[in-house]
Order: sequence, then C-alpha cells, then structure tokens
Amino acid sequence: MARISLECSSSLPGIPLSVLSVPMENKYKCQQCLQVLRKPVQAQCGHRFCVHCFKQLTSSGPKPCEACRLEEIYEEPISILNSNEAFSDNAAGREIASLPARCVNHGCSWTGSMKEYEAQHESCCEFERVRCEACQSFILRTEKERHYERECEERTLNCKYCKVTFTFKDIKAHDEICQKFPLQCKNCGKKKIAREKMNDHNKSCAKSKSACPYSEVGCKYVVRMVNSTRQVNKCTPLSQHLCLSTHVQHRTTCPHSHMINCWMDTLFVTALENIVCVLNREVERSSVTIEAFSHQHRLDQDKIENLSNKVRQLERTLAMRDLQLSETEQVVRELQFCTFDGVFVWKISDFARRRQDAVGGRAPAMFSPAFYSSKYGYKMCLRLYLNGDGTGRGTHLSLFFVVMRGKCDALLKWPFGQKVTLMLLDQNNREHIIDAFRPDVTSTSFQRPISEMNIASGCPLFCPLAKLAGKSPYLRDDTIFIKAIVDLTGL
Repeated sequence: MARISLECSSSLPGIPLSVLSVPMENKYKCQQCLQVLRKPVQAQCGHRFCVHCFKQLTSSGPKPCEACRLEEIYEEPISILNSNEAFSDNAAGREIASLPARCVNHGCSWTGSMKEYEAQHESCCEFERVRCEACQSFILRTEKERHYERECEERTLNCKYCKVTFTFKDIKAHDEICQKFPLQCKNCGKKKIAREKMNDHNKSCAKSKSACPYSEVGCKYVVRMVNSTRQVNKCTPLSQHLCLSTHVQHRTTCPHSHMINCWMDTLFVTALENIVCVLNREVERSSVTIEAFSHQHRLDQDKIENLSNKVRQLERTLAMRDLQLSETEQVVRELQFCTFDGVFVWKISDFARRRQDAVGGRAPAMFSPAFYSSKYGYKMCLRLYLNGDGTGRGTHLSLFFVVMRGKCDALLKWPFGQKVTLMLLDQNNREHIIDAFRPDVTSTSFQRPISEMNIASGCPLFCPLAKLAGKSPYLRDDTIFIKAIVDLTGL
C-alpha cells in the first residue's frame, strides 16, 4: 500500500450530494464530510475518505476510525487511521467518475458525468456564486471582475494625485488631507494648485484680500495683497491716534472722558472677541485636519498589520517548504545507498575523526542508511559504536542490526526471523571478520515496529579495536567497509 502523496492530493473536501443525479450509495460517501468521495482513499479498516478529509484527520498523527466505532467493528490496530497504511482507491474513483451529475447552481442547466463535472464544470460555472476576496460578499462568477472594478467597497485604488494606495471607502477621507490634491484659489480663480503649495500661492496672489492689520481697533478697510503695505502705513497714524492719543489724552483732558472710556472699552472687547473667533475657527480647522491625519494613521497601521501578517504567513510557508525540501533531500540520500536484496555495504570515511567523536562522547553511535529485503519487504539499518557499547566499550567496535518501520509491514510475516550476517571487510580480500545470529523471535527487537525503529540487537564485541591499529587491512585511507547479509530463505 502506497503512502498518500501530500503534494498531489486534492485540496477540496467531498462533492455535494445534490450534484448526483441518482440516489447516493453508501460506498461512495466520505466517512468524514459525508459528501460524495473526491479522490477517494481507503484506510486499512476498509472505510473510504476524501484524500483532503483523510489528510486533515491524520495531520497530527494516527487517529481511531469513528466509522468503525459507529458500526461496532472497532479493532486495533486495524481501525487506526494512519497515512502510512492508506492507499488511493482508484476502483471507487472510476465508479464515481462514471455516475451522472448535474449542476446545482441556480439557473444552470448543465448535465454530464461526475468526472466531467469535477474536471470541466465545477470550477468555471458562470452561475456559481463566489466570494469576493476583498469585501467577502457573494456575487456571480461572471460579475466578479466588474464587481471588484466598480462596486466593491474594499477594492484598492491609487490616489491619482499622490499615487498612495487606499481602499475605495477611504479615498474621500484621504482627499481631505492629500498634499497633492488640486485646489482653486478663491481670489484669483487659478486652478490645480496643490494643497501643499496653496499657502505660498496666497502669499503671492495679486488678488488675495485681507483685513487691515488694525481692524481690531476700528479700521474697516479690506485691502488686496499688493496694497497691504500702503494701507498699513496709512492706518498706522490712525491706530496710534485711536489707541494712544485718543485713549490716553482724552481720558485726562476731555470733559466727556467717561463716554470715551466706555467707547474704548467696547472697542477692545470687540477686538478680543474677533481674535477669539478667529482662533476658534483655526482650532476647528486644525481639529478636522488632526482627525483626518488620525484616520489616515489608523489606515496605515491596518495596512502595516496586514503586511506583517502576510510576511509571517510567507515565512511559515517558506519554513514548510524548507522542511519538505529537507525531507526530500533525506529521501534522495537514502535512495542513493538503498538496496532491495538484503545485502548492504556500508562505507565509513573519516574514521579517525569519527572515532575521536565517539571517544569524546560527542557522537558515540552512527546509523547507516536504510536497506530492504525486497522492494516491498523488511526495512532495516545498522548501528555502529566506534568506541564500543556495553561490554565492548573502549575495547571493541560494537555493531548492531535494527528493524525499522516500513511502508508494507502489514503484508509481512512477524516476528522477523531471518538469519543476519555482519562483516568487517578485509580490504585485501583475505580474512573478513564475520559474526552471524538468528533473531530471538520473543525479543521486542524483532516484532512489528510501532515506532520508527526497534531496539538494536547484535554484537557488542564485534571487532577488537586493536585490529584497526597500525597497518590494518581493515582500515585503509581512513576508511572501513561493513557488510550486512540478510538470509532471504523462506520469504
């Protein structure tokens, strides 16, 4: 049974029951989503699932089959859903593909087979209502493009003046503070003056009008910008006269000083009221501008948060890709050395360095690549201690045989009972060091693995380290060769 491929599987759950033009048979129903099976897979218990649903069920590890429990046929380990034990049910897939189908979208009259529906019609029906990614509302597939270009409140637009990107609903608020937004001078009528340049224009506009600087003390004259200096000069004596001479001298000499005092007090109160009024208007304008900037700031913060989320999502995706690449590289490395006839030769280079790592405790043990008794047979590897293990520590090479969990263990005979021969090869091809054993079938080391590998079993006193000293025929060019032979008799 082949493991389900993560890369080629469907990303959709089952097909809605209403698509079928004939009564639904239970064998075509996914046990998870209860819809028509899409790319069906069959678990070892016999129940079928959509590949999408099965991946979700087993994404965090093996799970019990709830369908087995409902049918009261639950039995471990058969009723445990495991991606290693499931296989694509092509027979059921072909049966489902030939069933008659119809489109369930309102207004669509399409009919055909389930295969044609899934491959040709499902993803392109003009009558299907799809979700707008921006505003999340549902619209007809044929109107999706027009909706996003003309109607969607969340569609993105560029400010045509400053080119900053906004959603449609925020453009008007942005226009109130956009420094590139074109304005018209109220005095000379000139158009298309950028907001950021309007103050400079007002200072130089020939038709700009303003009240006399001495209006607070009684001057009612309104002057153009070009005449302002002349009017100030003309009004200066008047202001001085009103503010100083009239107020001071008349207060001390005029018999009607009380009337003058009242008039001057009223004049100053009026001037202060005018100043307060002007300041209030400025405060109101400033408040509107501050609110617009605050709104813009919130929009910018939301965009920054969205972009940050996208970056984090891309980082997670990249990490997953790196993990998948690492796993793929590991599989490729294993396949480079993999054999399928029960015979495996392990070349170990950099012996001196590896031995020092073992002596120092940095890497006491090494695992060989996996090898197999046949393409669908037992999966095995070797474990080597270059400074010995147990009774052989510090004096011998210790070599062990390991039974690993394979893809086809359910089809094999357990416990593992094949004779195993382990050899340290003489590179002069004269006298190999050989040890052999038959497995103890009562040992957990040779039962069907429930984890990645069983406990290693073998020879702690495999080879004295003294035989690797000097000009040893077993160690040449800092390299040794170890060979394992699994007797395939009876398989």
